[in-house]
Amino acid sequence: MSGTVQQALAIRGGDAAGQSVKADAAGTRGPGKASIPRAAGQRAEDVRVAAGRVIFALVFLAGWEAASRWLVEPFWIGRPSQIAVRLWTLIGSGDLWWHTLPTLGQAAAGLLLSLVVGIPIGLLFASNRYIERVLEPFFLGLYSIPRIALAPLFILWFGIGPASKVVMAFSMVVFVVILNTYEGMRGIDRELIDMMRAMRASRAYILRKVVLPGIVPWIFASVRVGVGLALIGSVVGELLGANRGLGWYVEHAASRIDVIGVFTGLVVLMVVGMMLNEVVKVAERRLFGKRY
Repeated sequence: MSGTVQQALAIRGGDAAGQSVKADAAGTRGPGKASIPRAAGQRAEDVRVAAGRVIFALVFLAGWEAASRWLVEPFWIGRPSQIAVRLWTLIGSGDLWWHTLPTLGQAAAGLLLSLVVGIPIGLLFASNRYIERVLEPFFLGLYSIPRIALAPLFILWFGIGPASKVVMAFSMVVFVVILNTYEGMRGIDRELIDMMRAMRASRAYILRKVVLPGIVPWIFASVRVGVGLALIGSVVGELLGANRGLGWYVEHAASRIDVIGVFTGLVVLMVVGMMLNEVVKVAERRLFGKRY
């Protein structure tokens, strides 16, 4: 059966498949000559991008330092040199990890939970028009509620421990996952799915060969957006009720009018978000190469 379905997939490709085979055959004649300059060019581009980022960061920090010394009181905007000293103190005392790890763990748990719950719901909405039409107004109503307004309820229900922060992060991300999964499913060729069903392809086979390749790029887009949203959810929960975490550190510093402490917490959050997004991008490239 699978051989017949594979033939059907090839037929759907038509002449384009034949042209692709010809192009692949032509490309295999001299892989060394074509791939080496391309790889070298990509490495050079990566070096230029990295250099540009470093230069931008240095210029920004230098401008910030100069502004805090000669234009604006550091009480209002902080000072990079003082933030660096505070950051070094936090690293030496271990407080940086004490506050960063719970925030990261809660955000990661909320993101993972949103994927586990959101992907099946998105698939259900896209595959069943009746259920979509029945639940759409309720879904949009929930989506329109500002998640920060739910934070006090989550703390009331789950306490000031990690559970309330995980649920807060989940509530920030799950709607993005549902919508992206739904859009990914809607973009799949329905005629191809119907043809595979007519040829008695199993649901598992259709899911593996058609559905997953179609929605995976959308899921990775959800993860890229969700990393930042999950961090926001975790921090918001910590701002309202916690005894540790980066959100708690920022709130505690603000309550003592410690501007340097506030900016230190914000800088750590920004760096963590940037690093997590880079990890997602590297994972995406490793899994799919240049396809997505």
